[in-house]
Amino acid sequence: MMRSMVAALFLAAAAQAGAADDPEAWRTALRLVGEWQGKASGQAGEGTASRRYIPVLGGRFLHETNTSTYPPQEKNPKGEVHEHWSMLSYDKNRKTVVLRQFHGEGFVNTYRLGVADGQPGRLVFESESFENFSNAWRARETYEFVTDDEFIETFELAAPGKPYQVYSRNIFKRVGVRAEPAK
Repeated sequence: MMRSMVAALFLAAAAQAGAADDPEAWRTALRLVGEWQGKASGQAGEGTASRRYIPVLGGRFLHETNTSTYPPQEKNPKGEVHEHWSMLSYDKNRKTVVLRQFHGEGFVNTYRLGVADGQPGRLVFESESFENFSNAWRARETYEFVTDDEFIETFELAAPGKPYQVYSRNIFKRVGVRAEPAK
């Protein structure tokens, strides 16, 4: 309960620090602010994930750091550690939230918030472009808030001419809220 109250106060401050005309989608994205731990599952096997979202540059951007760890297992005998950083921002010209992910493998994925599906507390990002990967592919990131302190992230990929297939699904629970934005 106390975490939720602290999170609500911090989110209100972050929203005020950002654009005065921030839309509902940006306010929904700001719900991510804080520290999260989760269970990861998908093509790489079963693992854990640690994530942090911090408002930066006057609250106009949201910086994410992520580390997912998959121990050696039948599905992934060598195991792996996946790291990525992301920046979320609100593009006033296009009136949408943009997500840019920088992956340790060298990929940079750019997504835009898809058309609202009418479900509050849900963000669906669709790929616009990839660096160091074929733009014939498509990707989709969905963030669904179960509560203020839990969200589910589903990452889907579609090969050229094929439908989306789930690549990974992570369930995150809030473990802390950073008291002040990084400088």
